[in-house]
Amino acid sequence: MNRLLSVLMLTCCWTLAGQAQQPRVIVIHLDDTIQPISADYMARGLEAAATQHANAALIEINTPGGLIDSMRQMVSKVIASPVPVIVYVAPSGSRAGSAGFFLLEAADVAAMAPGSNAGAAHPVVMGTKLDDTMKQKLENDTAAFLRSYVARRGRNVQAAEDAVRSSKSYSDQEALQLKLIDLIAPDDASLLNDIDGRTITRFDGSKMVLHTRGAELVAVDPTLREEILDRLTDPNLAVLVLMVGGLLIYVEFNTPGTIIPGTLGTILVLLALFGLNLLPVRYTSVMLLLAAFALLILEAHFASHGVLAAAGILCLVIGALTLVDGPIPELRVHLATALSAGLAFGLITVFLLRLALRARRSKVRMGADAMIGQIAVVTLPLAPRGQVMVNGELWQAESATPAALGEQVRVRGLRDLTLLVERVP
Repeated sequence: MNRLLSVLMLTCCWTLAGQAQQPRVIVIHLDDTIQPISADYMARGLEAAATQHANAALIEINTPGGLIDSMRQMVSKVIASPVPVIVYVAPSGSRAGSAGFFLLEAADVAAMAPGSNAGAAHPVVMGTKLDDTMKQKLENDTAAFLRSYVARRGRNVQAAEDAVRSSKSYSDQEALQLKLIDLIAPDDASLLNDIDGRTITRFDGSKMVLHTRGAELVAVDPTLREEILDRLTDPNLAVLVLMVGGLLIYVEFNTPGTIIPGTLGTILVLLALFGLNLLPVRYTSVMLLLAAFALLILEAHFASHGVLAAAGILCLVIGALTLVDGPIPELRVHLATALSAGLAFGLITVFLLRLALRARRSKVRMGADAMIGQIAVVTLPLAPRGQVMVNGELWQAESATPAALGEQVRVRGLRDLTLLVERVP
């Protein structure tokens, strides 16, 4: 019995020891554009890896690129991470384009899945025409930033620089042959098993042996705030939310006291402005949007036969189309979005404004005054006094000329609860 107890205790101890020694890897998924929200999410994941003393942080990336400022922040976080960082372009068919290529080359271990690609990292500035000197300065600065850490990682500096200067893009096999990445792996488990026991050189020159075989994968999920703001950094969604919010606010002003449209519209406008604030917004486009609203309001006040409305809608479409000055198509407003949103918003606004002005200009009458000018039917002959029915109600009436039963008369006034009527020719 004592021997059996000893065996069980030893087995439990070995199991607990094995569990305690199981390596842990924090997984960060970057399946989006490179912008401030994705930068914050990645920084939070690296902090979690450092706090939990993980063996490594695995960043799975699939991005077309993004903003240069956000990319520089993310590269700095990767280089300064106390935990080894593995950047893995996955799954198959993914890419690390433009800013994503900088992030791939900054990793302690760079890997790609079969069928993925990386590169095309030439800097792009939208909305501004740079002269040759400024273009060269921007290109040289970006290339120097890439060289500053690619050389320390022991990778091919010339091939990396070609991705910046010549916009070259590499398949997984080409990247491996040119020593831009360390290995190709079909999935996370194979990747972690392949690099287990590998000695890497950290950015500060220190050596470290990786222990990643059979590691426990702990995913860092984006928070609700990050998910909402990440969606709003899509310029197309931000523009649509902004215009819907503007319409709801107008409905509230037109019919005060409804509360719900005004509250919801204010929330939508604030969310859209918050999302646009994270993106490179062109201020001349903001002026175009303001001019569009002014022209639409003038169309409702003046009979321009649609000229002011057409000009306002044109300004609205152009302003929405050029509102976000993104370096890649994913960070710009699409033509279809600008056209559909601009036309819909412009036409609906003009229609609602004209209804409101027509209602305000019309003479408001209540009670008996509202019956003046209406047609009544004689129910008791008017000679000259009798009775008529108007709007389903019976009224005493008086007429200067006699009117027979069933004849139609027009109400022209009221005196002491008696309608003054006249015969309809």
